[in-house]
Amino acid sequence: MEHIKTVKPNVIRKRAGQHKRYATGFQYQQDSIFFAQIAEDLIKEGEEELKQLGATEVTPSFRGIYFKAQKAVFYNINYQSRLCSRILAPLASFDCTDTDTLYKLSKRIKWENLFKKKSTFAITANVSDSEITHSQYAALRLKDAIADYFRERTGKRPDVDTLNPDIRINLHIRKEKVAISIDASGGALHKRGYREESVSAPMQETVAAAVIRFSQWDGSVPLYDPMCGSGTLLCEALMHHCNIPAGIFRKKFGFEILPDFNPDLWAQVKEKADAKIGTIESGLISGSDIAEESVEAARTNLMGLHNGGQVSIGHRDFRDLPDIENATIVANPPYGIRMGKESDLKAFHRDLGDFLKQKCKGSTAYIYFGDPQYVAHMGLKATWKKPLKAGGLDGRLVKYEMY
Repeated sequence: MEHIKTVKPNVIRKRAGQHKRYATGFQYQQDSIFFAQIAEDLIKEGEEELKQLGATEVTPSFRGIYFKAQKAVFYNINYQSRLCSRILAPLASFDCTDTDTLYKLSKRIKWENLFKKKSTFAITANVSDSEITHSQYAALRLKDAIADYFRERTGKRPDVDTLNPDIRINLHIRKEKVAISIDASGGALHKRGYREESVSAPMQETVAAAVIRFSQWDGSVPLYDPMCGSGTLLCEALMHHCNIPAGIFRKKFGFEILPDFNPDLWAQVKEKADAKIGTIESGLISGSDIAEESVEAARTNLMGLHNGGQVSIGHRDFRDLPDIENATIVANPPYGIRMGKESDLKAFHRDLGDFLKQKCKGSTAYIYFGDPQYVAHMGLKATWKKPLKAGGLDGRLVKYEMY
C-alpha cells in the first residue's frame, strides 16, 4: 500500500530508525527538521551560521542544508539568517515516479490545516534526475491535487496568486523522491526590504552578506567601498556590525500560516533579537561612487536602517580618492551588463588594481567579480579566490593583501 513517508537526511535517519507513517500533523511537526536553501558555494558558511543561530544536527545536502530546530530557533533563523535563500518546513515526502502518483499522494496531505478561507497560494517546483522531467507540469499536478482536495470537501477551490500569495508551497523532486514543503520565509530572504532605490544590476543581498562574512571584518579597522552603487555591501556591513536582523523590515513570514504558529513566542524571539541591535561610530563604514544617482540611492537605502546616518557616502571617482590605508576594502566592480565595452572594462580593472596597489597600503581588499574573466586584468597577486555563484552569476570573490 502506498503511503507518505517521513524523510530525513542520512545522518538523522540513522538515529531515528525506520520511516514512520503518520495520520495527523506534518513532517516538520514530527521531527523538527527543516531545510535551508542556500547557494552551493555557501554551504559551509551556511552550516556555521545555522549553528550560531541555534540549529542542531546540521547536515548539508543537495542544494541546501537540513537542520533541527525547536520553534523559537526556527523563528530566529528565518529572522536573522543573512546567507540562506529561504527556509522550508517539510509537509510530506514520498516515493514517486509519475505525475499521477504525485497527484494521488498529494491529495492525502491535510491541506485544510494550512489554508484559511479565501487563502491564495503559489507553487515553486524543481525537478532533477527524475522520471518526472517537467517542473511546470509537476507544479500543475500538485495545484490540481490541492484544488480538487478542497472542491471535493467544500465545493470551492482556493485561488492561485503567483505575485503575493498567502501560502508559498515548494515542490522538490529528485530521482524518485518527492518533497512538499511550505516556504517558511514567505519569499526569498535576500529581499531585505531596505532597498528603496536601486541602480542597474544591483548586487544580491545574500552575496553581499557573504562577502562581509568572508572578509571577517570585525570593526577594528574602517571598511570602505569605492564603487558602492546603491549601497548593498555597505548596508550588509552595517547590519552585520550592529547586529541588525536580516528580516527586520519583513512584514510577514511564511511560518505564520503554519497550524502550530505561536505568535507570543515569535514576538519574544523578535524582541530579543532587536534588543541586541548596537551602535556604530561615524565614519567606520563609508563609501563612494562616480555616479551621482548611485550615491543618492545608497544614501536613501542606508537611511532606512538603524544607524544608517553614521555611514558616509561621497560622490567621487575611485581614481581620485585619497589614500585608504590599514582598512578593509570591499567592492563589486562593474561588469558586462553594467558598463559596456570590453576594452573599457579591461582598462577599468587595471586602474582598480593600480588604485589598490598605490593608495591602499596596509589594507586588505575583498573584490567580488560578477564576471571572473576580469580578475586577470587587475595586475595583482591574489591571496585567495573563492567561487561564489549566486543571483545567476558565476562570480568569484578575490582577496588581495596590500603590504
